[in-house]
Amino acid sequence: MTLSDAVAHLTPGHWERAERLLIRKALAEFAHERLIAPRPDGDGYTVTGDDGRTRYRFTAARRALDHWQIDPGSITRHRDGAALPLAALDFFTEFRSSLGLSDEILPVYLEEISSTLASTCYKLAKPPVASAELARGSFQDIESGMTEGHPCFVANNGRLGFGVHEYLSYAPETASPVRLVWLAAHRSRAAFTAGAGIEYESFLRAELGADTVERFHGLLTGRGLDPADHLLIPVHPWQWWNKLAVTFAAEVARGHLVCLGEGGDEYLAQQSVRTFFNTSHPHKHYVKTALSVLNMGFTRGLSAAYMEATPAINDWLARLVENDPVLKSTGLTVIRERAAVGYRHLEYEAATDRHSPYRRMLAALWRESPVPSLREGESLATMAALLHVDHAGASFAGALVERSGLPPREWLRHYLRAYLTPLLHSFYAYGLVFMPHGENVILVLADGVVRRAVFKDIAEEIAVLDPDTALPPQVARIRVDVPEDHRLLSLFTDVFDCFFRFLAANLASEGVLTEDGFWDTVAEVAREYQESVPELAGRFERYDLFAPEFALSCLNRLQLRDNRQMVDLADPSAALQLVGTLDNPLAGR
Repeated sequence: MTLSDAVAHLTPGHWERAERLLIRKALAEFAHERLIAPRPDGDGYTVTGDDGRTRYRFTAARRALDHWQIDPGSITRHRDGAALPLAALDFFTEFRSSLGLSDEILPVYLEEISSTLASTCYKLAKPPVASAELARGSFQDIESGMTEGHPCFVANNGRLGFGVHEYLSYAPETASPVRLVWLAAHRSRAAFTAGAGIEYESFLRAELGADTVERFHGLLTGRGLDPADHLLIPVHPWQWWNKLAVTFAAEVARGHLVCLGEGGDEYLAQQSVRTFFNTSHPHKHYVKTALSVLNMGFTRGLSAAYMEATPAINDWLARLVENDPVLKSTGLTVIRERAAVGYRHLEYEAATDRHSPYRRMLAALWRESPVPSLREGESLATMAALLHVDHAGASFAGALVERSGLPPREWLRHYLRAYLTPLLHSFYAYGLVFMPHGENVILVLADGVVRRAVFKDIAEEIAVLDPDTALPPQVARIRVDVPEDHRLLSLFTDVFDCFFRFLAANLASEGVLTEDGFWDTVAEVAREYQESVPELAGRFERYDLFAPEFALSCLNRLQLRDNRQMVDLADPSAALQLVGTLDNPLAGR
């Protein structure tokens, strides 16, 4: 590849289209979060920049949950009455005070916006794939076919740290095969933990293959080192070249870390960027790696300290799901993080607090693959795909409805029973909440119908809010103290506002299902669940899913305030940005 080939997707046409799409999203989500206040203007709306002179005009449909569905082609920009071209970077400086962007945050945020725009250009340069075709695609075709990323965050593909050649090698949408780098870490500074029934040596041989293990052991013995004194750690190639070989240079020089080279299997990066699916052997585990790249409010490292309890937390949750008749009846499964390994750099630990990215540079975990659980005729799709809309405006969800042959509300019932019912029961029976956004859920499909859901990303993103739920000592870190009136936001915000809001709007705009039809079906499935467990009636009254309104929790406000550490995962409610309320679309149904 030549230097110019690496940026072939950055053309004037693609950039102009990417800017228009991003400004559309910024106007919609910032209006939703009440950072800007569009006012009616004829048949559309106008919003004015901080200078009082710059105006954006557009047309939009206003939908449930204060959702702004803006026509990107309608957006125009004016200053003092003169038309100006759309320019995304200008947009954020024009509204910097309204958005609360500090002098320190603004340039970094603009860099994240630039990266997000560049990734959109890459996606626009790819041959278009219709949603109907994608709906019949393979699991990984769908994974790499997503174009939007997180539906709420405007700067959602920052990936600061990737150069353009690394973007082309490691971004999920490029679907480039990756071989992981393997390090041998001395046991004095590293720890391996695993779930029940897993032993280090046999597990690594199963994952790497006996030949690769022997090759790595040979490299160690050739240096006069005993393989028994070391643990093998998979590493993202970017992390080795850009961080570990430099930032951990002393560890390499002293022999605490030994680079063994690449493994034999090929992987594809998933939407989370740092997690890899094994395409050489799809039944083998995913590998999640530390990646010191800034993306969507966090540096995407992995904590060695957190890794130690990861398998135990996953085993606890898997047992809970297996032993609960309601959860089992929905078909819910979790793909467990079965083993983890972490390396502790003692000097950086002594110099930093627990939030520091320097403590999150070298760790990895292995997560089960959903492939072995598939039955005849079943296929997999990331739930994020339900919000995907193709180049012609056709949605992936609509394509599944059409393929299924079911009436839209019946199709939706299948999906909700697989996805929403387990979330409701986990919350009401155990005070257990997930982070159930599109990238964290895999749907099992058969002829376009959702048969069951698979939840993933367990150890870092589940929490128990109920102080009465019994937890074993090694799992205690997932108990989180959240104020009583914030607890139901785990459903209202994460499910209703951050996912159903978009799905309902897409189906309505496409003419597949009206908004009332969508929310009537959600209410129906929720009441169906509640009637099936009358013993929890007191909990349903205490946490009313049908309340008239709920607090608006704003995600972009978190990133605009601090785009390096949006939330302390050990105390997530402390960071919430609550601004007024939203009318609950279930109220009165």
